[in-house]
Amino acid sequence: MTAEVRVLVAAAGRGSRAGLPYPKTLFPLLGRPILLRILDLLVSYDRKPTVIASAQGEEPIRQALATAAIRAHVVVQPSFAGMGDAVLCFADSPAYGEADHLLLVWGDIPFLQAGTVKAIVDRHLRVGNDFTFASRVVDAAYTVVARDEKGNVLSVIETREEGTDEPQPGERDIGLFVFRKDVVFPLLREELPRKRGTKTGEHGFLYIIEHLVSRGFCVEALPVASELDVISLNSLDDVRAYL
Repeated sequence: MTAEVRVLVAAAGRGSRAGLPYPKTLFPLLGRPILLRILDLLVSYDRKPTVIASAQGEEPIRQALATAAIRAHVVVQPSFAGMGDAVLCFADSPAYGEADHLLLVWGDIPFLQAGTVKAIVDRHLRVGNDFTFASRVVDAAYTVVARDEKGNVLSVIETREEGTDEPQPGERDIGLFVFRKDVVFPLLREELPRKRGTKTGEHGFLYIIEHLVSRGFCVEALPVASELDVISLNSLDDVRAYL
């Protein structure tokens, strides 16, 4: 039987830092909102994906989906308590029971490339990984992939939760992951070290990588991301060239 891959877009982020009065995932770039660009790209993996929205963002997201005639499950994260909490909201989606593997995308990365998605999904399923993600070496990384001397992934460090917002050169994730649902969700529900950010107090997501590794699960970072893949909308300066 073919493993069931379902898509989850975490789109509960507010647009306040970018000065937007609506969810930043609905910001239009090259004539199309970011969320719709992501869903267009991933339709071959899931024809009815799940979108996690904030309580304030639910209605405009539903309207955008309806206008574009895109079918999706919209699940509300009642209050923003972090990405880990947002991912756990997938349990409220009708797709939850059908998913063997979850293809997770942050809702603010507008120029995700089809080849990057295909590379990590194909690799994940072909070799039987438990958790696979895309990465790229950059000059200024806010998340940093740590590897051992053999190149195996040990963890992903979020610099802002380490007490500094200063980026550093290194290998970073891009907000694109594929993983076994029944491996990751139990870990997200546990009270584990580094679950809560030291600066924000929010339930993070990347901390689970070191716990997966420590428990012997197969984790792989593929450095296949392009320059376009790493663009995300935090401020309008990040995407000004594409307005």
